[in-house]
Amino acid sequence: MFTKIKSVAYSACFLLTTTALVSCSLTSAETVATGTSVKQEDSSTATKKKPNVLVLMFDDMRFDTFSYRGGPVHTPNIDNLASESTRFDNAMTTTGLCSPSRAAFYTGRWGHKNGLDDNVELYHSRKAELDPSEGGLIKRASDAGYLVGHVGKWHLGARGTEMRGAEIDLGHGHEPRERFSRPYTPYSKVTQVEGYYKGKLDKNGEKHEYWKTLDGTFEDTEAYKKVVHGKKMLKQMATDDRPFFGIVSFNQPHPAYRVPEPFASMYDPKKVAVPGNHLAKRINKPLAQGGIWWPWHDVGHMSDEDWRKSRAFYYGAIAMVDQIVGELLQAAKDEGIYDDLHIVLLGDQGSMLGEHTLYDKGPYAYDELMRMPLLIKNPNIAPRIVHRQVSLLDVTPTLSEWMTLESDGDVDGHTLTPLMLEGDKAEAGQPDTALYAYEWYNGSWFGIRAIRTPEFKFVWNPGDNIDELYDLKNDPLEMNNLIKNKKYVKQRAAMVMLLKQELKRVDDPALTMLEHHGKAYLN
Repeated sequence: MFTKIKSVAYSACFLLTTTALVSCSLTSAETVATGTSVKQEDSSTATKKKPNVLVLMFDDMRFDTFSYRGGPVHTPNIDNLASESTRFDNAMTTTGLCSPSRAAFYTGRWGHKNGLDDNVELYHSRKAELDPSEGGLIKRASDAGYLVGHVGKWHLGARGTEMRGAEIDLGHGHEPRERFSRPYTPYSKVTQVEGYYKGKLDKNGEKHEYWKTLDGTFEDTEAYKKVVHGKKMLKQMATDDRPFFGIVSFNQPHPAYRVPEPFASMYDPKKVAVPGNHLAKRINKPLAQGGIWWPWHDVGHMSDEDWRKSRAFYYGAIAMVDQIVGELLQAAKDEGIYDDLHIVLLGDQGSMLGEHTLYDKGPYAYDELMRMPLLIKNPNIAPRIVHRQVSLLDVTPTLSEWMTLESDGDVDGHTLTPLMLEGDKAEAGQPDTALYAYEWYNGSWFGIRAIRTPEFKFVWNPGDNIDELYDLKNDPLEMNNLIKNKKYVKQRAAMVMLLKQELKRVDDPALTMLEHHGKAYLN
């Protein structure tokens, strides 16, 4: 999270990347060969139209699996995109839950402001949709004269993209097409998981609530249907005179991990490496972490072999994601729109693969859930790697800036343009922190707030009497909760103060309660 400074200089640099009407005065602007600056623009671009933007969003996709990060899955297409992009290697989501994180991305505001801090359209959820008054990026882009298209998962209420001005609306995730329909309730999943305790397995001897070999090929999957729709959208956008803002959003690799061959057998469960916190017992941790908030959170039946199979299938799903990305980017090249295309690739949050004996996601702030992949390609800015922590909320003002969109309210994030231009040295005097929240899970309240620095993480659990403090340098797997360790009193107090500062900055009403709970840590 970053405080806005040097705004005049960075605004000038930003204009260079969009309209080329002003020149950047930063001394590093000409050193393109170092990979640390804006590429030189030809004067003929003075009348260049607004940038075309493509967002590729994936569901529950971890940050650590890709080969460009040294991960176990060969991802050549994503690696190629990373080589042309700013890599934000410490990007954090706002909430480890689909609807709230997506609402934060589209609106640029925390859930206590945009009104959506829980899942929608699912069993026990309190909400049916993101309020239509929250137009977000889609409405703002449409109002600015953009051709707006959306393909795939939305998960913010039926027909939400249409109501906000998306002219191209193709292919959807699991959301219904009728507003305020009855929520999906997982009766069959309860029965299925109960059967696993009795030794009942699904087709091919698998546990389909955790992993499944799909019949057919890649071309037979629901994911491929979105690829086809995405290509159709890009083709239509390429023939339109207006600038475009397109989103292709996939349910993959969300659990259960379901892929066809060859992805299903691409990784040998017996050979997959597992981290040190794999199936670790949760000691001195909040009670809610072991709750069954969705039927498949009941993992008592899972053997070590089962967990390894689930992880192997997740890796196969990431390999399929890489093929998805490759086909869509190739389509953009075939349509002649790739070279000038601004691209954002991200996940809405991470996912647990057995770390701390947890599956999927829930009310906690572990890095496996909190961190997400983020690549941003601006063809006018040279590639680089940024190590400073950034937030999902920071992507929104960055895109708004590029597309010169009118404001529609509070902006809780910070533009990433300075970091893209100067890297980690940008705004060097500001705290390198990330804020995270977990207010609700399908109607159950937790109110969690967490603050992360490169060295420590403090997790406030107001619905429990156990908070968490982790020394990320010495315990990156977050095994040992140091909240009552007397050797960390000063660090604990400093983290509480950082959290209070961030909650105050974003006008979070949770600050009032934290000021009472936090007193014990400041004495």
